[in-house]
Order: sequence, then C-alpha cells, then structure tokens
Amino acid sequence: MNLDTLRKKLENVDRQLLTLIKERQDLSHDIGHFKDELGLGTRDYSQETRVVNRARELAGELGLAPEVTEELFLLLIRSSLTVQEKQRVASAGEGSGKRVLVIGGAGQMGSWVVRFLASQGYAVEIADPTGSVDEFNCVHNWQDLTLHHDVIVVATPLAESNRILKALAERRPHGLVFDIGSLKSPLREGLDALRNAGVKVASIHPMFGPTTELLSGRHVIFVDVGSEEGTAQAREIFAPTMATLVEMDLDSHDRLIAYVLGLSHALNIIFFTALAESGEEVPKLAQISSTTFDAQLEVARSVAEDNPYLYFEIQSLNEFGSESLDALSSALSQFLTVMKDTDDEGFYSMMKKGQEYLHGRDYNLSDPAFPEAG
Repeated sequence: MNLDTLRKKLENVDRQLLTLIKERQDLSHDIGHFKDELGLGTRDYSQETRVVNRARELAGELGLAPEVTEELFLLLIRSSLTVQEKQRVASAGEGSGKRVLVIGGAGQMGSWVVRFLASQGYAVEIADPTGSVDEFNCVHNWQDLTLHHDVIVVATPLAESNRILKALAERRPHGLVFDIGSLKSPLREGLDALRNAGVKVASIHPMFGPTTELLSGRHVIFVDVGSEEGTAQAREIFAPTMATLVEMDLDSHDRLIAYVLGLSHALNIIFFTALAESGEEVPKLAQISSTTFDAQLEVARSVAEDNPYLYFEIQSLNEFGSESLDALSSALSQFLTVMKDTDDEGFYSMMKKGQEYLHGRDYNLSDPAFPEAG
C-alpha cells in the first residue's frame, strides 16, 4: 500500500462522511416537520445535551478525542437547527404575498433583510441607488414609488435613515415602517415624525451580522417609539425564528450599545492599531502566538474587515458614547499606573474585580447546550 492508495481510501471515507451528513440533515428536516405538527419549539436544549454527551461517550469507546468530537457535533447540531429554523420561517408564511419595500436593500444588512422576508413569502422590492440583489425588483429612488406596501424597511446609514424616515412621515404610508439602525438617538426625529403622523412605526436592532443564518442565541431588540401596533407587527415578523426578542426604550438601547458595540469595537481598533504601528508582522507573531493572542487576533481581524463608516457612526453618533470610552480611558490609565509603580496588589485587585464581575453572569458559556459557546 503506497501514499496514493492511502489518500484514495481517505477520499472515499470523506465521501461517506459527507453522505451521512446529508442523510442527517434530511432527518433533521423531517424532525422539524414533526415539531411543527406537535407544536413543539425548534430548540430543545436537553436533547442537544444528550446528543453531545452520547457522542463524547462513543468517542471514548473508539479512542477519539472527546473535545474534537464535541466540536464536530455542536457544528452538526447548529446545521440541523439552521435547517429547521428556515423551514419554520418559510412554513409560517407570515408574508403571504404582502408587499415589502426595503430601502437600502442592496447593502449588507439590507440584503439579509430582503432574503429573510422573501423566505416568509413576502413580495419584496428594493430601492437602492448603489445596486440590486439577484431575483428581486430594484428601483433607484424610493420616492418615485407610490408606497402602497404593507411593510417598509429602512436599511441605510444612520444619517441617511433619519432623513428617509422624516420624508416617509410626510408621505404617511399605510403600512408598517421600521428601521434596523445600530443606534436610535440619531433617528429620534424621524421616528417621532412617523409616530406623530399616525404611521405604524417600529425600530428594531438585529444584534448580528449579514452572514448570520441561525438566529438561535441571537438577539433582536425592539425599541419603544410610542407605537404599540407597529412594534407588535414587527415582532410578528421575527416570531417564527429562534431569536431572543427584547424590548427597551430608546435611551436605554443606546446607552447599552455604547458598551456592547462601542466599547468592544474601540478595544479591537486600539488592539490592531497598536500592532500595526509596532512594526511587528503578524506572521512573525503567529509563530509564537498564545491561545489568548490567537482569539483576540481573530476578533480584531473581523472588526478590521467590517464597514468602517458604520463603525464610525456607532462611535460618533451615540449620545451616550462618551460614557463607555471614558470608562475605557480610566481603566487604561489605572492599568498603566499599576504597571509603572510595579503595584502587584493593584494588579491583583484589577484581576479580582474582573473575576467577580464576569462570574456574576447568569449563564455558563462552557455548557454544551450552547452551540454559541466559546
């Protein structure tokens, strides 16, 4: 037996693995149908835990690494859930041919909204001067339309979104209008104008990026803008998914986003800026990298490759943005002082404070029932 023969045998095993994965996915599709008929939720954490524990036990019997097996099965579970969630969204048929206009639908999150709504049976149109999305009708200027739509989604940059919302208020469309902006204070005027004009208006913030497929473990925030009917209709659109739906007022949203997005973005921008200006090359650092460095580098890389204009808006347009950045500046100053003074007790105190703060979180990221863990 030579190397080529062994590689051919490996290729055949790979084909068998993929065939079995396809069979598993088909079974997941059938299970999804039964869950719908029985009125059961798509997600069953206890079953997921049983599947993972069973895989770990079998891995031990076969002499395989349980950690690798667990990672593989979490990936398979995630794939199955994605199949079932898409199936449930489609079968719910919330759209039922209703007309939707997505202003800015050719953008990254705009195109996600387009495909998500189309999967529910909505007849989706796009208004975007920058381009189009395959298989969907697109116009250059939304103001040329009659706006006889059941739903209008504004998925444009924040400053532009506010102008569009105010212009929509003047047209008083009969359907639901909502934005998907990362901040809400820059949209306050437009949202208020729509509400005052008697339009059913909502404001939502999908807490995920445009490549997201499975919404389990993700959050969709619904910001109270004074239109109960509008918020209720917007919630119905996401009801068939496994996303966690959260409601809050506008100021609370932007204050928390200053930390959830603003602070985390700032940390990563500072991290990769420091590396870039250090003169050290990433391949050289990678030769001696640690687990912590690899994890931080991966997050920083995803931030660096994202939309800089969106990130600048999140930092600069948030009325509460200075709060988190001041906290970051204070923490960095405290750290530098501790190191300059070789204050070991001060350093230990910072570490202890972090342990106590993070330990207070009410969920366990290492729980195998959470495929998002790690």
